[in-house]
Amino acid sequence: MRRQKYLTLSAMIAYITFINMFVPLSTDVYLPALPQMGNYFEAGEFLIGLTLTIFFFTFAVSMILFGPLSDKFGRRPILIFGAATYTASSLACALSTDIYFLLAGRFFQAVGAGALITTSTAVIKDCFRGQVMTKILAITQALGVIAPMAAPLVGGLLLTFTDWHGSFYLLTVLGAVNLIVAFLFCETLPEQKRYVGDILHSLTLLVDVGRKKYFMAVLIMFALLSMPFMAYLGASSFIYVEQFSLTAQEYSLFFAVNSAASIAGPILFLRLKEILSNMRLLHLCYLAAITSGILVLTVGEFGAIIFLLTFLPFTVTGAVARPFAMQILLLEAKDNVGTASSIINFIPTLFGSAGMMLGTLPWGNFINGLGIIITTATGLSIMLWIMIRRGYFGSARQNAADISGCANEK
Repeated sequence: MRRQKYLTLSAMIAYITFINMFVPLSTDVYLPALPQMGNYFEAGEFLIGLTLTIFFFTFAVSMILFGPLSDKFGRRPILIFGAATYTASSLACALSTDIYFLLAGRFFQAVGAGALITTSTAVIKDCFRGQVMTKILAITQALGVIAPMAAPLVGGLLLTFTDWHGSFYLLTVLGAVNLIVAFLFCETLPEQKRYVGDILHSLTLLVDVGRKKYFMAVLIMFALLSMPFMAYLGASSFIYVEQFSLTAQEYSLFFAVNSAASIAGPILFLRLKEILSNMRLLHLCYLAAITSGILVLTVGEFGAIIFLLTFLPFTVTGAVARPFAMQILLLEAKDNVGTASSIINFIPTLFGSAGMMLGTLPWGNFINGLGIIITTATGLSIMLWIMIRRGYFGSARQNAADISGCANEK
């Protein structure tokens, strides 16, 4: 690891994990309060749901911008900017008395989150290599699911003694803590490795990454698997609260149980990597995802517990696929890592935003809609995988991380 004056290895891992908690915290902590917010602002489901959608769409776009900027100016200035923007906009959200002011606050909150997430991914590549990087990715992913597991529980608890404002005050405090640590962070990108062109031309680095057909095909293949979980995120409160008539606190418990299953994903990933090739691991993920989609479609309506159990296999699959995809794609990124990191984070977030919008469409039955999204997205991912294997996007053998090999990188 590159030397840090104030942060030890454990502190660096904790900091990167903390940063990666901000996106699920920014969405999940106020999910139990969505019906209450609709009453407070006298707004319909579409406008209230837009507080989630606008966050994810803006978050995706902002990552595209900050990746090249971190390659030009370094990681530390972008981390500080992102933390400051996130903190200020979280406070603005907490003080909102108008739904459109809240939406504006969510927009800038997403800008700050995009700067943080993109830069933290680049920091991992700056500081770690080989098997150490694989373990760091798995650790940060495993610890990162604490946020989506705990956030709805905290949100439900907050509603027992305060209203929806409390969730955004909590995010303001967490943003301030992140800002303090960002000032303690020492730069990990040396001057000689930074992009030397002007700001406008630094954005052309995105085009260079986008031209790597194998890289982009693998990225989209994994990004398709992010759509169903985000569809679940957008529709879960309506499924549990409206369809199954659970209270906000009961819903938060069900949501937390599903999020807790994500912890098994990165741990399972490390274990499976020791005994399976990348190809067999991918096939296992596809089998679990398709099985989950079929179960949701056929028996998911039979009760809240049954619905939870039918969706759990996909939750674990997604948690395995995230560090798996991140490892392969980071190994593909040789130069301009910040830019590559922005693309790696942007595409799944963009697909996830589309999944969230699909999940909240007027299906008539949100559970059937979710089952259709799972099976369709997984089917499209499998089709793309077949095209990759047949060489439609060039030979993968010349790449450092061949997805069909064992990839036991040292």
